[in-house]
Amino acid sequence: MPVKRESAAGYILRISRKEWVKQVFERTKYYVGIKRKWKPGQTILFVHKTLNGDAFIGYGVVNSFQSLEELSESEKAECEELGWKGAIDFKYVVRFEKPVLVKETLLGSSRLKGKYLHGVKLSKAYINSVLAMAE
Repeated sequence: MPVKRESAAGYILRISRKEWVKQVFERTKYYVGIKRKWKPGQTILFVHKTLNGDAFIGYGVVNSFQSLEELSESEKAECEELGWKGAIDFKYVVRFEKPVLVKETLLGSSRLKGKYLHGVKLSKAYINSVLAMAE
């Protein structure tokens, strides 16, 4: 199973809007509305809905997390308006050439679908299995 009780090697971020997908790959930054222990070095797998269902479309490695107080005034105002808690800055992000369908991974047998994937804690083994499938 991908979820472990110890500290997470990473998480899933299910990105609901196309413009936010574009933003994460262009700016290497993502504004989050969920509280997690975002730590440098964690791998975040990005999920987005495709014609064939939810799919892993890429990943990023966390550089830092910025709380609302650390953001610029314009970013802070937007976050407060949309209920976001802060921003994850990534060291780098990688977009997969071919998305990996969630249902074709170990999570495919779980009941987690759609918005319920957002924020799921991942083990290093699960992250590695998805990255291997994407190669």
